[in-house]
Amino acid sequence: MNEIFELLDKLLKLCGLHGAQIAIASHIALVALAVIIAWICGYACKRLLIPIIKKVTARTAAKWDDIVFSDKVLRTACRIVPAIVIWVLLPKVFYLFPDVEEMLKRLTAIYITVMTVCLAVALIDSFNKIDMAASSSTRQYIKSFTGLMRVIIIFLSAIIVIAIAFGKNPMTLIAGLGATSAILMLVFKDTIEGLVAGIRLTSNDMVHKGDWITVPTAGADGIVQSITLSTVKIQNFDNTIITVSPTALVNGSFQNWKGMQEGAGRRVKRMIFFDFRYIKRMSEERLKTLADKGIITAEEAKGEHVNMELFRTATERMLRARPEVNARMTLMVRQLQATSEGLPMEIYFFLKEKEWVEYEHQLATIMEWIYAIAPEFELKIYQKYIQQ
Repeated sequence: MNEIFELLDKLLKLCGLHGAQIAIASHIALVALAVIIAWICGYACKRLLIPIIKKVTARTAAKWDDIVFSDKVLRTACRIVPAIVIWVLLPKVFYLFPDVEEMLKRLTAIYITVMTVCLAVALIDSFNKIDMAASSSTRQYIKSFTGLMRVIIIFLSAIIVIAIAFGKNPMTLIAGLGATSAILMLVFKDTIEGLVAGIRLTSNDMVHKGDWITVPTAGADGIVQSITLSTVKIQNFDNTIITVSPTALVNGSFQNWKGMQEGAGRRVKRMIFFDFRYIKRMSEERLKTLADKGIITAEEAKGEHVNMELFRTATERMLRARPEVNARMTLMVRQLQATSEGLPMEIYFFLKEKEWVEYEHQLATIMEWIYAIAPEFELKIYQKYIQQ
């Protein structure tokens, strides 16, 4: 470096400069030279180092290296290189101006700290994009952990930046935070509670991304899109988005339809009220007519029967025979306690189809058949009439 100074002095003297003019001109030239060297180093990283790394990662069979060493991560890393070059050259350039050197070193150190934090955050975000062959609970743990790491890194970097700006030791500031811990707990209250709630949600296998959940208190009924430290984003079936805090899910109550989605069927539970005045014994002619139509069996047409009894039996037999009904699961037609609005009968079974639209269509078809077949047994479905 001394040889460069001597050569620079000779060149400036040849240009006719002398005394203080040489000192000023030499510093200007050194500043320009340092900027050019820093730019060349940064340009070389972007044009040479990044393509080499991309070629190496492209040749490997693993996919994680393509995500971790993405363009965003590599370009962020390359932005730190010029600042490091400037940091190294500052004592050489401003050796006669220690105050200017100190100020520029602090600014450069702050820039390096900020860009290092950006690089760390980009690396943390890249881990969330890796498609790991793990359960959704493990992925959610990783997402919660990376979210916590992001908060910690940003918090520590803010302390380091403040320490550099005021020329203090960062450890001194960190040690002094004990007196302000109550304030920090208040500031990060939602984040801490969200982290704990997120861990409870995943560790107890309560909810995961892609689950269909219903949160009555929040008016949410849809698919979970994402779970973060502070929010659970739910897309309702009308395409509206509702955000609920993990704490609200843990401390409150919600319904997760995952068991139904992964199960062998979706439940149907409907109630029909029948008029008491139409419950009676069936005549032999009516029994014969029902048997001829195939609604009841020839064996059921023998003897004395109450129309409600045969209706229940015929409805259950019909449900078991339908291909869309899962007959291996609970299936029954039962009476409930009598009310002033008639005798309630509950239809309880499971449909194999779980997709909403097709499920509703199949359910409507079955219930319409039940409504239509009731008059064949001389039954009347109760309907309240309100006088106008």
